Amino acid sequence: MSEITTKQGKSSISVKQLAVSAIAIALATVTSYLKLFHLPMGGSVTLFSMLFICLIGYWFGLRTGLIAGVAYGLLQLIIDPYIVSIPQVIVDYVLSFGALGLSGLFCRKKHGLIIGYIIGVLGRYFFSFWSGLIFFGSYAADYGMAAPVYSLVYNGAYLGAEALLTLILLAIPAVQKGFARVKVLTTEE
Repeated sequence: MSEITTKQGKSSISVKQLAVSAIAIALATVTSYLKLFHLPMGGSVTLFSMLFICLIGYWFGLRTGLIAGVAYGLLQLIIDPYIVSIPQVIVDYVLSFGALGLSGLFCRKKHGLIIGYIIGVLGRYFFSFWSGLIFFGSYAADYGMAAPVYSLVYNGAYLGAEALLTLILLAIPAVQKGFARVKVLTTEE
């Protein structure tokens, strides 16, 4: 299998992983436009866009998943930016989307896709919560809430709704079998 190597000669990612990851990022980008609803200060429920990034981690492991998550976050920054400050951009786009790659922690586990997806979304929620608290907490008073509660509710609304829809999809046996088959095809040498 062809591999891309670093200057030190270490293998970093195979050509197959790069190609499959590019396709998954493209699918995530396309599905990010299929919005069920969009919140005023960023965040939306899409048709499974986070799933495609989590699949990369599930298929290829933590490192590739994190790299793909960060790449997708930077792509989202270019396509649909909501910028308050440079630190907010780092938290909302690099760390938050990068956290979806945490799904790679469970790439070799039974029910790894479902568990990995949940962990990836919780990672994204963690960073989105902190971003909401730090950079958008001043809006909480408009809704009669404390900043932490506001951030938990605001970010939980769109991330939780999309996660629930995705978990329902992943609970369908035919979908589980299909993704398991795709994993075999993407990881075999």
